[in-house]
Amino acid sequence: MRAGFRQSMAWLHTWSGLLVCWVLLLMFCGGSASYFKEEISLWMRPELHRTAPAAEVPATQVAQNAVRYLSRQAPDAARWFITLPDDRRQAATVRWVYKPGQAPRDADGKPRRFDSRLLDPATGAPLQAARETRGGEFLYRLHFDLHYMPARWARWIAGFCAMFMLVAIVSGVITHRRIFADFFTFRRGKGQRSWLDAHNALAVLALPFHLMITYTGLVTLLFMYMPWGIEAAYRGGERAFQAEAMLRPRPASAAGTPAALTSVADMVAQAERRWQGAAPRRITVNLPGDANATVALTRAEPTTLAHDASTLEFSGTSGAMLRAYAEDKSAAELTRSVMTGLHIAGFASPGLRALFFLCGLAGSAMVATGAILWAVRTRQQQAKALAAGARPGVGLRLVEALNIGAIAGLPIAFASYFWANRLLPVELAQRPEAEIRWFFIAWAACALLALLRPARGMWRAQLWVGAALFGGVPVLNALTTGSHLGVTLLQGRGPAAVAGFDLVTLTLGIALAAAAWMVGRGQPAPRRTSRQPQKVAEVAAVTQEPA
Repeated sequence: MRAGFRQSMAWLHTWSGLLVCWVLLLMFCGGSASYFKEEISLWMRPELHRTAPAAEVPATQVAQNAVRYLSRQAPDAARWFITLPDDRRQAATVRWVYKPGQAPRDADGKPRRFDSRLLDPATGAPLQAARETRGGEFLYRLHFDLHYMPARWARWIAGFCAMFMLVAIVSGVITHRRIFADFFTFRRGKGQRSWLDAHNALAVLALPFHLMITYTGLVTLLFMYMPWGIEAAYRGGERAFQAEAMLRPRPASAAGTPAALTSVADMVAQAERRWQGAAPRRITVNLPGDANATVALTRAEPTTLAHDASTLEFSGTSGAMLRAYAEDKSAAELTRSVMTGLHIAGFASPGLRALFFLCGLAGSAMVATGAILWAVRTRQQQAKALAAGARPGVGLRLVEALNIGAIAGLPIAFASYFWANRLLPVELAQRPEAEIRWFFIAWAACALLALLRPARGMWRAQLWVGAALFGGVPVLNALTTGSHLGVTLLQGRGPAAVAGFDLVTLTLGIALAAAAWMVGRGQPAPRRTSRQPQKVAEVAAVTQEPA
């Protein structure tokens, strides 16, 4: 223990937050965008902006059209996945998983595990004009899979950072005795005091959300982080547990005997009758063309907090219903399902998802101001040594560079992803990966420049670049499509989601421009004849603004 319990909590709060803050910032930004991942995906496929509303096509017709297409395109696949359209998705999505040894190879020689297509809901024809993109799904996966690494490692890293975040939140509440009073206090232009006030206000503003999203994020991967009980009781691991607990179907083994798949449309009709008219959201066909084929229909996400929607399993050859899953949950499973639902917010209306998005941005700003606060405080502690001509410590320079690369560079990376979506050729091979590469190329460039020159000028330059890129997204949309703000907002034609995306990016661009102006508004220090007073002035100026 340090001088006292509260001081110990302050030390714990500082270091538990600082050590993982840059990964947490990425997780908060990607997770915030995930609340509108379908809308982001729609914006990134401008060819679908004029597609007729999918709600006009019955689910039975969409399902049968998708099965007919898959039967022609991937008759030997190990599994088919069909995602039906709804009010947030304009097209049906089909995906098939290749059997081992049958997967085609990409241009770089790597085998593809699966392929996917977008289909017209009414005809089942592939929407060839729609460009290939990961859209909002990339941002959703990024916030816990981190890309470019094995998913299991990434999820362990995400869980580790989330646990540190939970510790930082609890220790921060304990440390600040006047935390709610401090929420109404902001002292402008006071250096470290100002950054602390901003950090406190952002933390308290969405404190319930921060606690909820951090804890429920850990619960979503509960079985991966604590698998020992399931592994001890079930030799088949998590899948065997879920099948016995009637949570999810367990894939059957192939019989090796060919058999035709019966009408999936009839199964959809049975499911709708059982669910009082509710349509399925996802259809999974295991072992298509085999005598042991099964079809699992998962209900659309309910409006209740519980995330795990009920699933009906049918025989693929006879069409008879075999089992129902996730309908009668135990208290423990219902609790876990509610926590998962709270994290993903599949139940939320557009207004509530917008509130979650704003709280996510507040969390991002909270993490950013905490990192800046540490750098400002440390630079003030080293002010005398710096004024005497000493160089900043390695730790301080590293944190200042990482702050610039993450806080100012991450918006550039996000905006570059959207710009790449519109500027890369539509017919480019492996186009989704090319868009993602530009995200990381832009971010790596920002981080490298920050490491070379971690100064206030670099803050200002990167913030202005981010402002220009985000603010230019609506202009880019107007130049590359016919669904710009003049049409979607002023004339009321075209998807409202496209107008919303343009307005949000424009607002973010303005916010980044305001931040860049605030960083650069300080007046340059007057000329001094003595070297030492000049250094004192430089140190004092840096501590008043982000270093």
